[in-house]
Amino acid sequence: MRALRRWSVRHAAGLKAVYDAASAVAPVLARPLRLLGRDRAETLLRPLERAAKGTLFDCRMCGTCVLSKTGMACPTNCGKEMRNGPCGGVRADGGCEVDPTMRCVWVEATEGRARVGEGAAEILPPIDRRRGGHSTWIRVIEGDRVQVTPLDAARPRDHERVVHSFEQACTSGRFVVTVEIAPPDSADPSTLLARADRFRGLVDAINITDGAGGNCHMSSAAAAAILAAHGHTPVCQIAARDRNRIAVQGDILGAAALGVRNVLCITGDDVGQGDHPDAKRVFDLDSIGLLTVARRMRDDGTFASGRRLEVAPDLFLGATANPFVPPHEDRLDNLAAKIAAGARFIQTQFCFDVPRLARFMARVRDRGLDREAAIIVGVGTLPTARGLAWMAHHVPGVHVPESVVARIAAAQDQKAEGLAVLTETIAAVRDIPGVAGVHLMGHRNEDVLAEAIRRAGLRAAAEPG
Repeated sequence: MRALRRWSVRHAAGLKAVYDAASAVAPVLARPLRLLGRDRAETLLRPLERAAKGTLFDCRMCGTCVLSKTGMACPTNCGKEMRNGPCGGVRADGGCEVDPTMRCVWVEATEGRARVGEGAAEILPPIDRRRGGHSTWIRVIEGDRVQVTPLDAARPRDHERVVHSFEQACTSGRFVVTVEIAPPDSADPSTLLARADRFRGLVDAINITDGAGGNCHMSSAAAAAILAAHGHTPVCQIAARDRNRIAVQGDILGAAALGVRNVLCITGDDVGQGDHPDAKRVFDLDSIGLLTVARRMRDDGTFASGRRLEVAPDLFLGATANPFVPPHEDRLDNLAAKIAAGARFIQTQFCFDVPRLARFMARVRDRGLDREAAIIVGVGTLPTARGLAWMAHHVPGVHVPESVVARIAAAQDQKAEGLAVLTETIAAVRDIPGVAGVHLMGHRNEDVLAEAIRRAGLRAAAEPG
């Protein structure tokens, strides 16, 4: 089946031509379909469609078909069911984060789009779960196409609202500094506050992860609210992995009611590497779908269903980018789509490869994307070369050059050498045009991260945190 799927991608141009021709003549069948009746037509066409599309594309009959927009690579084969991929966890060999034996669907989609001669100029809608198992051929005959959104049409309109501290920092032109903290495995907030207090005066905002690596901790929304109540500026990460669109919107409203203004919308790591590998993957939305829902709540004052909110949440929305893993040629389009969907700050995966980042940022500047969102580059380290090598080989989406691991491994004091590498990386990243700041990461390595901020001259611990 996978071999046939690859064949379909290689012949995407021809299959797209067949699709376009069939779509053009399909409305001729509208009258016969009405005479036959929709239920009978469904009974007739559904098994034919399932057999044809299942054979060629490994189609799962989601009922919201977008094959003509994805280079004939069916996105329902994506382990995260992403409609606007790729995710940040694509493996170095192009393998899927969820199933390493399978090639990433969105790597294939990139190839298929190139063969068709079309770029990723649209945002694809989430799956309409009510249509699962039903024929999309009938919808084409009826002229009811899946509604996609061009990037220009998706861009949020300007409107007057209160601009809070982190948004002010991102638009001020000065170099932004953020740090990432995992919530505690505890109902006691004291350990969270002690770790956050190490960065008081050193950072513009503190990211609270949401089940990073598929591991369970205190909820991101609750931890972010605790920080906000104690004078910190939190960024609440919300992962689509664990919640459907109903729960996501409830969390956004709850966090906003507790003073959390900054939200980082992510698809989320797969559960397979975490401490609950038997958990159900939800992935009702991808990060772009989540951004779209959050932005409409803020700008239009409505839920995704269209129902009105009494009071809209006041949000500053962000997303992630990973310039360091395949498909490199499609990452810029994915970034553009996230910005069009409402992201105004972008935080990247760990950067250990500055030349690769520089090439990516050159393309970002060519598209003017650095003028639409603050690009905040992820930097960090771990206490040992062994830990760094483990992360490079076991955490999908992290790219660490062997030279970096070897340098730290050869040092007598590996923690100190990791700090030196981090400080040098910050200096190099800061010199790249278009970079708006750095985002420091390192699991339970807060002392090193705080020292790196000082050594790099980013803060002197006297500014508001």
